[in-house]
Amino acid sequence: MFEAIAFYLFAALTIVMFTITVMTSQALYAITAMAAGMIFISAFFFILGADFLGAIQIIVYTGAVMALYAFGMMFFDTTRNVVEKRTNPQIVFVLGVLAAVMVVAIFVAPIVSNNIQALYPIDAAIGNTQAIGMVLFTKYLVPFELAAVMLLVAMIGGIVLAGKKMDKSLTLMAEEDIGSMDDSIEPQAGGH
Repeated sequence: MFEAIAFYLFAALTIVMFTITVMTSQALYAITAMAAGMIFISAFFFILGADFLGAIQIIVYTGAVMALYAFGMMFFDTTRNVVEKRTNPQIVFVLGVLAAVMVVAIFVAPIVSNNIQALYPIDAAIGNTQAIGMVLFTKYLVPFELAAVMLLVAMIGGIVLAGKKMDKSLTLMAEEDIGSMDDSIEPQAGGH
């Protein structure tokens, strides 16, 4: 009974948070609601007894990915109103129908398939974290390493792209030049 109440409570909270994320025009509210929604998603893992995945959900998504989103939002002018052009309403309709079919499939799949067997069933002798580690570092070692390399390349690319947007590199400038830049940025008293 407790699991059912917790499931419906966290499901409602998750839906509310992601609805705020999609519907709000304030970037800060959207990022905060998205972080809260991801924390509520981790509650499902804890309810199912997958403590390691719940902790990873909080650490990776709520910590790292939300920090990345916040860093990305600093590059955009979020105070400006954005008006979208809908040049082809048929695409919007087709995507809406596909989303509706996916939602129905998600709700119908557990009802139809009662005989699903886990590919790697949980062994009571070892813990959840050890079981994930054994599968991840044996069968899925190459995809795991490829994902790590892709993240490294993305990080280096982001640093290079952010560095190209600067007119001058502060690390290569002398201390006096940086001080003179600060003086030129400050507005003149009484002047326009």
